[in-house]
Amino acid sequence: MSEQQTAQKTVRFIITRQDSPDSKPYTEEFELEYRPNMTINSSLMEIQRNPVNSKGNTVSPVSWEANCLEEVCGACSMVINGTPRQACSTLIDELEQPIRIQPMNTFPVMRDMVVDRGRMFDALKRVKAWVPIDGTHDLGPGPRMPEVDRQWRYELSKCMTCGVCLQACPNVNSRSDFIGPFAVGQVDLFNSHPTGAMNKHERTEALLGEGGVQECGNSQNCVQACPKGIPLTTAIARMNREGTKQIFRKWLSV
Repeated sequence: MSEQQTAQKTVRFIITRQDSPDSKPYTEEFELEYRPNMTINSSLMEIQRNPVNSKGNTVSPVSWEANCLEEVCGACSMVINGTPRQACSTLIDELEQPIRIQPMNTFPVMRDMVVDRGRMFDALKRVKAWVPIDGTHDLGPGPRMPEVDRQWRYELSKCMTCGVCLQACPNVNSRSDFIGPFAVGQVDLFNSHPTGAMNKHERTEALLGEGGVQECGNSQNCVQACPKGIPLTTAIARMNREGTKQIFRKWLSV
């Protein structure tokens, strides 16, 4: 492609917008001049600097969340051409036009692409996704872990709480209380920790309640959509096994 052709090429966006949590969504089209290495995030920044739609009307800037710009924070999750993914790492050259951008409607939409992911943080509280330590004094070095366990925990620790797995999962909807694949992975992560294992039965019990791991339909959409490649289906299978063992232990102790 010659420099003149590149300069004349444009990128067309169809963006689903919503002015407030209670208002109705609508679509708005924008066009930008093509530049090499454009991402969805950089495109939205350009629209924000000059919020003029394809009709030539000046409109309110598009709202979305972004922090790290390098696929670490998970804040810029949105649905791009029907697929939930990160805006910061999605290249324009990889997408068909027109590029359709929508919010993750699994979550309550606050404005445009900004959603309320509070349900994810509530889920982390429910399963106690942390290692409790009594006091703030120096406890010395922790227990050594086998390398295979360390590698497994590292894979699970990549979770950004981005919400993509919940958007992709068909079992996360208004008719289900499924806690979501990410929470199951976090239970496995902290139950695998030598110190966190002291509370493993409590975390596993939280996954056996309403909306727990039994609500997973094994569609495996989560592991395909996860931007960090976390083996979520393996974690779900492991926690299903742990949950079954815990149920039998409770039954035998009666």
